Amino acid sequence: MYIVGIVIPVPGDKKDAYRAWSENSAALFKEYGCLEVVESWEDNVPDGKQTDMRRAVAAQPGEKIVFSWQVWPDKETLDAVEAKMHDDPRFDIPGDMPFDAKRLIYGCFSPLHVVGRE
Repeated sequence: MYIVGIVIPVPGDKKDAYRAWSENSAALFKEYGCLEVVESWEDNVPDGKQTDMRRAVAAQPGEKIVFSWQVWPDKETLDAVEAKMHDDPRFDIPGDMPFDAKRLIYGCFSPLHVVGRE
């Protein structure tokens, strides 16, 4: 498995717009071979003493933190479809993006240890 992790600051009043955007994106990721997509809306994101998720994405007052991850079969699968996904016009949304994409954090990870999954 191969994991894509994302932290996104989203204006609190754009939760429904974000949900619609993420549901559309998740369906497309699945079409391209993604096994699982989880989108999580902030419930308890504490302020840290040195750093925290909010500071990491320069969240503004009224913004909520979304923590998202995708599970891909392997790095090769994601690498093989990444350019195709960037060129797919179905990922474009009409109107305003429900978040500031310049402030999201994105990273890809190879699991070290997995519990609860075959």
